Amino acid sequence: MRKLLIFILILILVVIMVVLSDPFKTQHKESDVFYYIASEITTPVADDTLRVMTWNIKFGGARIDFFFDCFGNRSLMSQEEVEVNMDGIADFINHTAPDILFIQEVDVNSKRSAYVDQVQWLLDNTHLNYAVYASQWKALHIPTDSLGRMNSGVAILSRWPLTNARRMALPLIGEKSFIYRYFYLKRCLLECTNTIQGKTITLLTTHTEPYAKDGTKKKQLDQIYNHLDQLHKGGRTFILGGDLNALPPGTEKVKGFPDSVCPKEEFDADDFSEETTWMDAYYHSFSPAVPLMEYQADNARFFTHTVDGRGYWNRKLDYIFSNGNFQNDSHITYQSEDNGGYYTMPLSDHCALSVRFILPE
Repeated sequence: MRKLLIFILILILVVIMVVLSDPFKTQHKESDVFYYIASEITTPVADDTLRVMTWNIKFGGARIDFFFDCFGNRSLMSQEEVEVNMDGIADFINHTAPDILFIQEVDVNSKRSAYVDQVQWLLDNTHLNYAVYASQWKALHIPTDSLGRMNSGVAILSRWPLTNARRMALPLIGEKSFIYRYFYLKRCLLECTNTIQGKTITLLTTHTEPYAKDGTKKKQLDQIYNHLDQLHKGGRTFILGGDLNALPPGTEKVKGFPDSVCPKEEFDADDFSEETTWMDAYYHSFSPAVPLMEYQADNARFFTHTVDGRGYWNRKLDYIFSNGNFQNDSHITYQSEDNGGYYTMPLSDHCALSVRFILPE
C-alpha cells in the first residue's frame, strides 16, 4: 500500500510538472494570433456586395486516405504531394474569387504536411492579400501515428487588411486521459475586424469538436452563439464561417452514414440523433447563407462533407451566419461542376460554401 501511495504521489507530481512546464508546447494563449501579408499585394476593388466563403481544406491532404478516416493508414505527405494539392486549392480560390475566406484545418508548420506554411502559400498564390491565423493543435512533437511536430488551426483571409485579431479558447474535451488531452486539439474561435469602404465588419471562424461524447461540442456551440449574440447586442455587424460539426434543424438522416467505417471508440462522428436541436438558436437569431426552408426541402443539395473520397457528400457541417444581410439566391455549395462550375471533391473531405454579403449602408 505504501508503495502504491508513493507511486500515485510521483504520478501527481509528474502531471503537475508537465502542466506547469509544458515541455511539448501544446498550450495556447489569447495572444497566440499571427498576421500574414502576401508577397505581392493585389489592389482590391470594393463592390456593394462581398463574396464570402468558408472551406475546411483538410491541411492540403486532398483525398489521401489518412488513418483517422479509417480508409487507410497514411499519416504524412511528401512536399510534392502537399504542393500539388495546394495548387488545386489555390486554383479553386482564384476561380471562385472570394473577397473573404474562412479556412479550417490549415497547417503552418507540421510534419504531416512537409512543414509548408499553407496560409502564406495561399496568400502568395491567390488574389487574397491579408490573413490572421490561430492554432488549434500544436506540439513540438506528437509521439503517436508518426505525427511529430504539429501546428494546425483556423485562418481568415481577405483582400483588405485585418485588425484586432484574438483567439478565444473553447471548452476542452474532458472524457480522455490527461496525456491524451495534453496532446489533443485546443479548439478556439478566431475573431478579427475588416474595414471595407468605411464599414467595419467583425469576422469569425471556428472548427468545433467532432468526436467527443461528453457534451464538449454542445458547450462549444453555445459559447460561440453567446459571443455572437453579444456582438449583435453591441451593434457590431459580424460574419461567422466555419466547420461546426453539427447538422441543421430538419435534417432527415442523422446517423448510420455510409462512410463511417471507424470503430465506435475511434474517430467516430456518425450519430447526431441526440444533437438535432443544437443549431436551432443560430437559425432563430441570425441569417444563414443557405435558408433553412431551402435546406429542409432538399437536404442533399447542401451537403458539404464525406470522409470517403470514392463516395459523395452525405451531411452538412459547414456554415456561414451573419446578423447582416445576404443577397437573395447567391449561396453556392460547391458540390460539383454544376455548382459554380468547379469540382471540389478531389480537393478536400469538405466542399466550400459561399454567399454574397451586402455591405451595410
